[in-house]
Amino acid sequence: MSKTQLAGMAGLGRTTVSKALLPNHGVPSVDTVTALANVLKLPGEALLELRRTAAGETGTASADVSGPGRPIGQWDPHELEVHPAGPGKSPSDADGVRALPGYARREHDQVLAAAVTAAATGRSQIVVLVGASSTGKTRACWEAVQPLAEKAWRLWHPFDPTRAEAALEDLHRVGPQTVVWLNEAQHYLGNRKFGERIAAAVRQLLLDEERGPVLVLGTLWPEYAHDYATPPTPGEDDPYSLARELMAGHTVSVPDTFDSAALATATALAEQGDTLLADALTRSRNGGRITQDLAGAPELLRRYEQPRQAASRALLEAAMDARRLGTGLHLPQAFLTDAAPDYLSDHDYDLLTDDWAEKAYAELAEQVHGKQAPLRRTTPRPTRRPPTPTTDAGTTPPTSAGPVFLLADYLEQHGRTTRRHLCPPASFWHAAHTHLTHPDDLNNLAKAAKGRHRLQWSHHLFQRAADHGDPEALTELAKARVEAGDWDGAEPLARQAADHGNTFALYLLAEMREAAEDWEGAETLYRQAADHGDPGVLTRLAEMREAAGDREGAETLYRQAADHGDPDALIHLAEMREAAGDREGAETFTRQAADHGGTNALALLAEMREAAGDREGAETFTRQAADHGDTYPLIHLAVMRKAGDREGAETLYWQAVDHGDTNALRHLAVMREKAGDWEGAETLYRQAADHGDTVALARLAEMREAAGDREGAETLARQAADLGDSHALALLVMARGMAGDRDGAETLARQVADHGDTYALTRLATLLEMGGDRDGAETLYWQAADLGDHGALTNLAVMREEAGDRDGAETLYRQAADHGDPDALTNLGEPSDIFNRLWPYGLDPDGTPTSPWEPSGSVGLREHVPPRPS
Repeated sequence: MSKTQLAGMAGLGRTTVSKALLPNHGVPSVDTVTALANVLKLPGEALLELRRTAAGETGTASADVSGPGRPIGQWDPHELEVHPAGPGKSPSDADGVRALPGYARREHDQVLAAAVTAAATGRSQIVVLVGASSTGKTRACWEAVQPLAEKAWRLWHPFDPTRAEAALEDLHRVGPQTVVWLNEAQHYLGNRKFGERIAAAVRQLLLDEERGPVLVLGTLWPEYAHDYATPPTPGEDDPYSLARELMAGHTVSVPDTFDSAALATATALAEQGDTLLADALTRSRNGGRITQDLAGAPELLRRYEQPRQAASRALLEAAMDARRLGTGLHLPQAFLTDAAPDYLSDHDYDLLTDDWAEKAYAELAEQVHGKQAPLRRTTPRPTRRPPTPTTDAGTTPPTSAGPVFLLADYLEQHGRTTRRHLCPPASFWHAAHTHLTHPDDLNNLAKAAKGRHRLQWSHHLFQRAADHGDPEALTELAKARVEAGDWDGAEPLARQAADHGNTFALYLLAEMREAAEDWEGAETLYRQAADHGDPGVLTRLAEMREAAGDREGAETLYRQAADHGDPDALIHLAEMREAAGDREGAETFTRQAADHGGTNALALLAEMREAAGDREGAETFTRQAADHGDTYPLIHLAVMRKAGDREGAETLYWQAVDHGDTNALRHLAVMREKAGDWEGAETLYRQAADHGDTVALARLAEMREAAGDREGAETLARQAADLGDSHALALLVMARGMAGDRDGAETLARQVADHGDTYALTRLATLLEMGGDRDGAETLYWQAADLGDHGALTNLAVMREEAGDRDGAETLYRQAADHGDPDALTNLGEPSDIFNRLWPYGLDPDGTPTSPWEPSGSVGLREHVPPRPS
């Protein structure tokens, strides 16, 4: 392959690859060597050892001042983003300057202390604290590392030129006895360009004994932790696979409030003279929200809700909407100023003076408790370094001209909650199109507009990003043209995106050529996509050849895909060999697929042998897989045999249990239940439940309910809910509703909803609707909608539409669109089908149907409306 192709597949700059391959350009970085080794299938550890020798880093990694960071004792906690707690004095800082209040330890501090102890004794550790804004996450990390300061540990906080770039550039330089400080870890792990590489580098650091011990500490808001921890649905990209692996088992929740023990400690400190805590306790004794009070959250909220002038609130709401819809931290003043007017009522707008913006920004810059301001001006750190693999000058996005502002954390999160159901007004979209220049900002807002069916603004924001050469925006525009049936218009856009290195655009172009029956052109494009690091397209090519009857050509392509690391291609080859009667060849390919991560390969081969009547051969493969820790083939084979050989199926399930698969207990319980052995079934369900199987808990709850043990049923259902599965409670709600106990069902449903889970409410509403009680169902749907369940709105809309109330239904559909949650409509079909039926050209920001329009190029705007065709 060429150096350009190698650089693309490795995610490096071509210059970096070229220098790495020359003997007179210095030793390449750890990240460069690792990336090249992965692409070229070379032994990474051996190459890294050679690199250390070449760099003179033989022996134990240096723990001297050459590594990043400085001694812990030299850090001011506020430099590490510990929130200031106001100007009052405290015992820890008698002069009252940037004082920290006394510290009350909570449960998460015990986990941190254990990690610090382990690190101090030589075992590298990582802990990520997860909690809402201003709950004390960063302060907890600061307090935890103090014992390490006495042992001369260093602390490194990567932030210059940006957090992600600094981390990626210097993680390979971290030496022993270093705390890696990843506060606000979403800026590292969630970075669109570098996040997965940072996660890989941190994992490598933790595993590298020569550079240990180290302690990695991070903090995250719950929504980011949820995004990183949630696996994608089949067929979707997985942008956080390495971050999810890195964080698995290492996150610790930080509660919003102080428990009774922490409150008692805080009270004792206040009585000993800590004025900051004493002041906070006067407002937070009942609620326990001490940390938020100390950080100024209540005053921030008051300043938002009770501003001196309406324009101040308008600026804050524009900033809240920008952040919740995906813009970066730094919001241009010009954007905010132009976005604000349509947030004002007609009365307040008429009262604006010529200097309204100046007065509003001055008001919002005034500090509250904790030296925070609702909206403060900031100066982003400039990039002062030459282009590197992480800062390619050719891809540096444009920066905003003029001052930029930061929204207070607490107000940002408050906006995400209170404004989640609102679509920003026209001035917001107009200002974004006019003033925002960063492709990520424009793309995220374009997607938000599309999710809210504001199609015209979505198009023009994507177009604006495309004008800056952003390949993702070009691809989105091409997809929109394809969805509209405009293949001729889509192809040049996809071609531009492909020219900028977007592999998906190449795939899209190939599909277009395939649709036009240009097989040669499609194959060329698929190969280009494969050269850019997407081996899956070779499998697609092989499927085309196989469908055309060219089995030899198909097998060649499958082999090429397998050589590129696609285990599914090996499975295809196994199927072809099995179909051709070459059982030995099929087994060889299947084993190779399993060795390369094809988890279902042996199960597939067992299925083929079972279908061919070779029961013994099928069992052999399943046991081999189980011996290597994979019990799926055993379960799969048991399911196949269950209908005709119950005894054989049960034997296989027990084998799976013996190999540690406790889910097989639930399968056995189901078999016993169907055979009428209720006592045996319940015993097995209990065994499965003891191993944390929430489905088994739910079934046990149903059985207890049916036996009249309502208290026992509720206890089991709540146990399942405590483990994250609320379906058991919903099943109880349904059971009580069907038994005619509507009051009992509603009581239980509301108890569940009070804890933020509306599933039981909507299930009960569905039950009432099926029983003809439309008024009761509508009441429950509204309760669920008020608690943030967007799907409840669509259910209400369907009820209204079926009742002939088309206007009422359209109003509810519009509210669902404003929420911007397409998933809320999945139970009714594709959301675009519903919305396109009602509003084929989209909606304007105020919710009125958009007039007919045609996609066009980017046009300068002078009004609060999208560009119109001439």
